[in-house]
Amino acid sequence: MNMSSVLNKSIIRTLPCQSMLGCRLLSTSFPVYQQQGQHESVDNAGKTTHFGFRTVAEEEKEKLVRGVFSSVASKYDIMNDVMSMGVHRLWKHHLINKLNCGMRPNSNRPLEFLDVAGGTGDIAFGLLDHAYHKFGDNLSKMTVADINPDMLAEGRKRCSSLTSYGNSGRIQFIEQNGEKLDAIESNSKDVYTIAFGIRNFTDIQAGLNTAYRVLKPGGIFACLEFSQVENSALDYIYQAYSFSLLPLMGQLIANDRDSYQYLVESIRRFPKQDVFADMVRKAGFYVPGKGYENLTFGVAAIHIGVKL
Repeated sequence: MNMSSVLNKSIIRTLPCQSMLGCRLLSTSFPVYQQQGQHESVDNAGKTTHFGFRTVAEEEKEKLVRGVFSSVASKYDIMNDVMSMGVHRLWKHHLINKLNCGMRPNSNRPLEFLDVAGGTGDIAFGLLDHAYHKFGDNLSKMTVADINPDMLAEGRKRCSSLTSYGNSGRIQFIEQNGEKLDAIESNSKDVYTIAFGIRNFTDIQAGLNTAYRVLKPGGIFACLEFSQVENSALDYIYQAYSFSLLPLMGQLIANDRDSYQYLVESIRRFPKQDVFADMVRKAGFYVPGKGYENLTFGVAAIHIGVKL
């Protein structure tokens, strides 16, 4: 019998989040690059980091990323549709179902959700909807944190026009740097989610460390992010699509080639699945199994961590 497997199952069964929170755990011609999370991801001595394939000053990256998302805020769903061929909606739905979060009928303690880099609210609204429709939970609260005010404005607009949460007092949108979250108290959140956001951080490890800080013991970290296709033949096709067609489509659809070029490069620079899983462990999280689930051959992946 595999003792590691037994240990994983034993720990997961006894996690506070399982019973109290209701979270079911579950060689090419393209540019040469080095992925973040490896030795040269951030040059602390020179205070430089990467913006796509460019090397920039650390303090400049935040402004550059802010500019990208200010540019695409009103067309964010179109951007994700283009980058994932529409499949991002299925990935998000799968993430929400995988977490299966909501205050159970026999509990009197609402959950505290935190969705980081969640400006437009897709994941936030989906989590609250799931909690209500599956568990009758209309008390749990959501904080949406994003560094970009234009993305937050889009989220507030959608919240008021497309959901019933606008005047409920159950959801708040706050402008925050995800690497610091200085407005979020330590040990205060039950569930931390981040979708298609963490690869834009200047210091990914700092963001993971902060996620660990703000979660309560037993809290869940869940990250959905574009990742690396593991099959080399499929990866070649995907990279051809990404580098040849996506920037062109960005120009045609949104009149913004540069933002889409950065987003393609940022995906390619993001750590491979096993490397990122190790970074989650380094932050202090218990990582069940291998720590990630590939989606659509690894075009995206879900990473899970538990604060014990």
